[in-house]
Parts: sequence; structure tokens; C-alpha cells
Amino acid sequence: MSVAFPQQQASGYARAVTRGMGGLRGRWPLSQELLALLVALYFSIAANATFFRVVGGTGAFAGFRGLGFGFGLFVAITALNTFLLLVLLNRRWAKPLIVVLLLVTSCAGYYMSRYTVYLDPDMIRNVLHTDSKESRELVSWGMLPTVLLLGVLPAAALWLVELKRYPARLAFARRGLAIAASLLVAAGAVLSMYQPMASLMRNHHEVRYLIMPGNYLVSMASVLKGAGNPGPRIAVGLQAKVVGRPPNAKPRLVVLVVGETVRAQNWGLDGYSRQTTPQLAAIDGLINFSDVTACGSSTEVSVPCMFSPYGRSHYDADKIKRSQGLLHVLDHAGINTLWRDNQTGCKGTCEGLPFESVEHATIAGACTREGCLDEAMLHGLVERVAQAPGDMVVVLHQLGNHGPAYFSRYPQTLARFQPVCTSSDLGQCSGEQIVNAYDNAVLYTDEFLARAIHLLAGMASRDTALLYVSDHGESLGENGLFLHGIPYAIAPSTQTKVPMVLWLSPGLIASRGIDPACLADEARQPASHDNLFHSVLGLLQVQTPERQPGLDLFAKCTGPGSGRNLEHG
Repeated sequence: MSVAFPQQQASGYARAVTRGMGGLRGRWPLSQELLALLVALYFSIAANATFFRVVGGTGAFAGFRGLGFGFGLFVAITALNTFLLLVLLNRRWAKPLIVVLLLVTSCAGYYMSRYTVYLDPDMIRNVLHTDSKESRELVSWGMLPTVLLLGVLPAAALWLVELKRYPARLAFARRGLAIAASLLVAAGAVLSMYQPMASLMRNHHEVRYLIMPGNYLVSMASVLKGAGNPGPRIAVGLQAKVVGRPPNAKPRLVVLVVGETVRAQNWGLDGYSRQTTPQLAAIDGLINFSDVTACGSSTEVSVPCMFSPYGRSHYDADKIKRSQGLLHVLDHAGINTLWRDNQTGCKGTCEGLPFESVEHATIAGACTREGCLDEAMLHGLVERVAQAPGDMVVVLHQLGNHGPAYFSRYPQTLARFQPVCTSSDLGQCSGEQIVNAYDNAVLYTDEFLARAIHLLAGMASRDTALLYVSDHGESLGENGLFLHGIPYAIAPSTQTKVPMVLWLSPGLIASRGIDPACLADEARQPASHDNLFHSVLGLLQVQTPERQPGLDLFAKCTGPGSGRNLEHG
């Protein structure tokens, strides 16, 4: 049965429906100032659990005064987030901007709660330099509930808000008063808890990189500020030259293997309960350095640092970024260089010098559509070296144990330790499964290095050497930490202690007058990434004012004409 409405009645019905829909769209009329406060409260409650958990772990919230300190922190964070939003928001883009912040904060919050990630500038650089393959490994279904609940759901609710309009002068006055009020509340909260706050910032100042969303916004601003074109790198080692070479000595080839995410705690040669380095252990004359400290807890820091003359002892991130490094000094001295990469590049350390990537190569048995195993870097290496007469240094930058997909870093023939974690979401796996997959990947680095050494040993036309050192370590769940990149000042030894091994051919030992027994004794002493720059120059007898003999691992163990007797040394 149909019902016919008179025209006026139909028109009135349509207007009522329209009014109803409009009321539904704008049923929450809010000022921008109140919206900023509500969103700031939401961030304090829903996005800062990791911050409060870590601070609570320091004992700062113990007792009645501790509870007051916790409340003061909550008020201060809310007030500062309100200030930040008041500065950023404009009626035209307020809702889109808040939606972006909600979604990004929910994703960041997932990784912070899962792995206790500190979003400092170094971590933001790591994120920005992550390629598509690494990104796919970091995205898992496990993060979906967090993103939906803490990001998508509040973002959807935001569209039910209608922002109030005010005359320009009134809007300006309201915004100014709100900004002043937020700053006064924040200042009052900080002053009321000044002593415990000062103690926390003095002893655990890195926790500020856990406060969301200010951590990634401030860190991103810092990274972007320094991302401009710095111009040509400051030249280093322009006076470098090779001196003291024995007459009729063979050309030298030094292979530097930059490992990825291998920690000393799981290195068989360093006394690990499992033998994860069986092939290296069987090589005669191999020298293992048993106490080596990395320059950073991430690739973005460690790789440029270890190739610079400044190192951790004189660490200056901007200076390292703007200066040439080891490979440039070798180039100035007339020594050929080549960087072969199975990672995300040389981080500026080979800028302007020969570079080859195998990340997307199609080498049968070593590569798939997902990427290549490290052995791909050895493919054609002998032929490539033959094209460069004279001394040469080749850097092989491994994919190594790059997490969280440890299970994909080795062939199944080396899946010795079982069961393994076969997920990129480490939260889905037991501690035993994670360590098993990680140790299998260490076994593959052992095989890769052994294969490289055997290849070098077969080069009769050259005196050869291989030096391997990992860029940084990894946390595998100890104290709730996973992966790496913790600010260096508070990074655990799992992230800063790394393996390092050295192999020298008999010909190079003889031509350089090296005492292997002496070198083995030196390897028991503490060493660090700071030694790399100076030791490689010493081994190749490169004279330059930048070389410090005290940091040359070979200086004490070479005979006449050796590195310790170089001019300026």
C-alpha cells in the first residue's frame, strides 16, 4: 500500500530529515580550545602507558609522595600536549591534523609498548631510512587491534564534532588565553614537583623520548632541521700516502665486513654456551677480540662513527656527518675502495666512491623476490677485485641478524636450533623461539665469514686480510627490551657489546712483520669501533696526521718499518 503526501507535507518532512542529519553531524559542538584539551587528555591516558611504566620502574612512584609525583607528571604532560595542539591547530585543518596524530601515535605506541622503543632523533632517522622490505617486516597483524582501538576509533569519533565559530578578535583572545593557561598549569605542575622531576631528568633524562606525541614531533623537527644539504664534506687525510712498503711486495686486499645486529653475548668465540661460530673456530690463526664496544646502538650512528677519525671518544654527530672518513683517506692515499651492500646503504661513508648493492640482485641460490642472503656479496668478488690493480679495501655490509625477522636471515640448512620464531611480531613467540632464530642467523654469519676467508686464502696474487665487526648488538627480551636503538647513555650491553674477528694471510703477516702471538694477546684487551679507522690505516701503512698510533691495534705487534714507526705517528 502506498501513501501520497501533499506537497507541503513532503517539503516539511524533507526539511525535518535534513535538520536531523545536520544535527547528527554536529551534535558535539566544541571550541578548538576544548578539543585540544580533550585530545591532550586522551594522549596522556591512552598513549603514555610506556612512559609511566618506565618511570615507575625507576622507583619514582613509590610511596605517597611518589603518587603525587605521578599525578603531577600527568598534569604537566596534559598541559604541554594542550599547548602543543593549541599552537598547531587551525579551524580549517584541525580535524585532519588530529586524525594524523591519532593514527601515527597509535602506531608509535604499539612499538613503544611492544619493544620499549625510544623515539629520539636517532630512532627517527632509522625509521626514515627504513626501506620497503624492512617496513613490511615491521608491519604485522598484531598491531591492528591497537591501531583500531587507539587510532581509528577516536579518529572516527572526531568527525562527530563540529567546531564552533567565533569572530576573529574573540577567537584570537580565546586562543591566547588558552595558551597562557596551559603554560601556567604546566609550569605550576613542574614547580610543585621540582625536586623529584630534577632527579628524574638528571638520572633518566632519556625518558622524555617516551612522552607521546611530543617525542616524535620534536625529534622529527630536529631531524628535519639538520636534513638540509650540508655542502661538500670536510676533507680528511689529503696528505695521506703509503710509506715503508717492502720492495716487490704483493698488492694487498683487506676486506672489512660490517656485521648487522650481532651481539657478543651470542657469539660462540666469546664463550657463549652454544657454539654459534663452529666454522670460524676451525680456522687456524683466526684472532677473536673478546671485549669490543660499539660506537652506537643503531646503524645510523655506528656505521658513520666507526669509519670516522673521531669515534665515540670524540663523538660529534654533526662533525661526523659533514666529514670524510676512512674510505676517503684510503682513496687520497691511492688505495682502491669498494662498498658492497646488502643493507640500506653506506650512511654517507662511501659518498663519491665506488658502491654496489646486491639487495635486489637476481643471483640463483642466494636471492629471491624478498631479497638476498649475504653470500650474494661474494658473487663475482674475485673478478671485481681483479679489475683494480694495486692495494684495495672492500667493505661488505651485511644484512646479518637484522630483526625482527631473524628467521629469514639464513638458509634452512642452518636452522639448527629449534623451535624458531617464524613471525616478525616477536610478541607472538616465546623467548626460546626468538633466541633460536637469532642464533641460527649467527650461524649463517659464521658460514659467510668462513667462506669469505677461504676465498681470500685462495688469492695467490695478493696478500689478504679480513676484519669483521658488528655495527651494534640486539635486545632479545631482556628487561622487556627488544631490537635496538635505545639511547646510548642507557643502552644495555646486549646492544653495545659486539663481536670482532681478524684473519691475516701468511703473506701479509710476513710483509708487515706482524707478530700473531702479540696480536692475540692484544685481542684480549678492551677494544672498540674507535680502533677501526686507525688500525686499517696502520695495517696498510698509510701515513696521515689523522692516524693515532695509540688506537692502532697492530702498532704494538709489528716490526721495523711498521705502523708504529710511521711519520707523524
